[in-house]
Amino acid sequence: MSIFICGIRIPEKKIILFSITKIYGIGFKLSKKICTKLNINYQKKSFNLKKNEIDLLNNFIKKLIIENDLRILIKENLKKIINLNTFKSFRHIKKLPCRGQRTKTNAKTRKKMNHEKI
Repeated sequence: MSIFICGIRIPEKKIILFSITKIYGIGFKLSKKICTKLNINYQKKSFNLKKNEIDLLNNFIKKLIIENDLRILIKENLKKIINLNTFKSFRHIKKLPCRGQRTKTNAKTRKKMNHEKI
C-alpha cells in the first residue's frame, strides 16, 4: 500500500519526520513543526499512520506553497531580479555566484549548475 500526501508518494518504511521532507518545499524544520502542530509522533513510521492522520497531513500541507507552485514562484522571483539590471542580476545571467563568494577556486558548482535560460 502506497501512501500519497498531496499527490506525492511518501516512503513507507521511513519515520514520518523524514518522509514528509520528500515533498519539494518541506524541509526538516518545517516537517517537525507540522508534526508538532498536528500532534503526530515523529518516530511513527509512515505505514503506521491512521487514515485521519493522513487526512490531517493532506489538509495542512495543501495550505502551504509546495511542489510546482513553489518552483514557479522561484522562477518568477528570479526573472524579477534579472529585469532590475543590477550587479546581482548580471551575476545570475553569467551563472556566477551572486552573494559575494570567491570565484577563483570554489565557484565550480555554481558554474556547473544546469539552469534553464530565463
